[in-house]
Amino acid sequence: MDKFMQRAVELAAKNVQDGGQPFGAVLVKNDNLVTEGVNELHKHFDVSGHAEMLAIRRAQKKMHTSVLEGYTMYASGEPCPMCLAAMQFAGIDNVYYCATVDDAQDAGLGKSKQIYKDLSKPKEERNLNMIHMPLEEGQDDPMKMWRERS
Repeated sequence: MDKFMQRAVELAAKNVQDGGQPFGAVLVKNDNLVTEGVNELHKHFDVSGHAEMLAIRRAQKKMHTSVLEGYTMYASGEPCPMCLAAMQFAGIDNVYYCATVDDAQDAGLGKSKQIYKDLSKPKEERNLNMIHMPLEEGQDDPMKMWRERS
C-alpha cells in the first residue's frame, strides 16, 4: 500500500480508538505530505469537520491560498459529497480512497450514499426543500456587484 494511503488509514484507525469515526485524510503535493486530518465531529460538534475538509483548510491556511491545484488527497474512505465538492472547488487533481460508500453504509455510516443518491434527483424531488427567493425590487444585487468589481 502507498505510504500516504497507509498514513490515512492509520489516522482513521487511531481516530476510532479515540472515539471518532473511521476517516483519515492526507493531502500531498510533489510526493510530500502537506497536511492531514481526521473526522472531528465528536470533538467539535461540527458536521463539516471531516478529515478531508480539515486537511484542505489546513493546507489553504498554511499556503495562504484557496487554490490547491497539483495536490492529491489520500482518504481512508470514499469522500462524501461535501468533501468531494470542496476538493473540486479547491482544484485538487486526484483523490485516492480505500473504503467505499457501500463499505461505510455497511458499517452504519450510510449518510454519504443517501446524499449521493439524493443529489442525482431533480431539485424538486430531493429530501431537502430548496425554495428560490428572488431579490426584491431595489435590493442590492451581490452577483451584479461582483461582476462589476471583477
